[in-house]
Amino acid sequence: MSEITVAVNGVLGRMGDTVLNAVEQEPGMVPVGGADVAAGSTKTVKTPNGTELPLASDLASLFEISKPDVVVDFTNAVGGKSAMDACIEHGVKCVSGSTGITPDEMAAIGEKAAAAGVGVISASNFALGCVVLIHLARIASEYFDYADLIESHHEMKIDAPSGTALSIIQAMLEGKGGNFDQNIVETELLKGTRGGSTGGINVHSARMPGRVARHEVVFGALGQTLTLLHDSVSRDSFMPGVMLAVRRVVDENSMIVGLDKVLGLAD
Repeated sequence: MSEITVAVNGVLGRMGDTVLNAVEQEPGMVPVGGADVAAGSTKTVKTPNGTELPLASDLASLFEISKPDVVVDFTNAVGGKSAMDACIEHGVKCVSGSTGITPDEMAAIGEKAAAAGVGVISASNFALGCVVLIHLARIASEYFDYADLIESHHEMKIDAPSGTALSIIQAMLEGKGGNFDQNIVETELLKGTRGGSTGGINVHSARMPGRVARHEVVFGALGQTLTLLHDSVSRDSFMPGVMLAVRRVVDENSMIVGLDKVLGLAD
């Protein structure tokens, strides 16, 4: 098989830079360009090894210069939706880690991808260990009545809770087949102390320097607790999953939501 050519959307961000480095180091892949809303008048971006690649402020403009096999997108809800739409329109496969896109928007993107025969993989988290945590949380939920979820991210993260936390919650409620029981305090001395709440799960979000991504699920039952914890200590933790998704998406002609399906854990 020939090399897979890859462009990075959000290439000037911290995740974009990490993806660019990973693609350059990955056997059988070659980076061919990048897009970023912060590009301005800058026309090139350098890989960690010093190779200059074309840079544009949006994917449509980049595709006029360089048309990759796959675009890897790590931006935000607006950027991710725009990236997937642009890739589908131009017949380019897409792997996106952008979160915050609504279920209705995701469904519409899936319909467009299927109609155009373009492969798209969207996942809230590409760390393989976190995907396994979600799988185990789904299984464990059947056996416990109480659950809390605590997630921590770096101080620059703009949304709370994280997209991964929402994926964990969805998996837990599906595994439970209903809502969890929940303690309702009679007096809340500090408003918000119990965190957010959905389906009986209390959700707590922390934002601070020194964190990348940490997700912890605590189940409670009579006389015992069960804790599932995954910690990404660097952005490199996401790269094996991203590379796996890039290799998979080239053979797809519709949309896959969730890396668990790529790993065969969905069932």
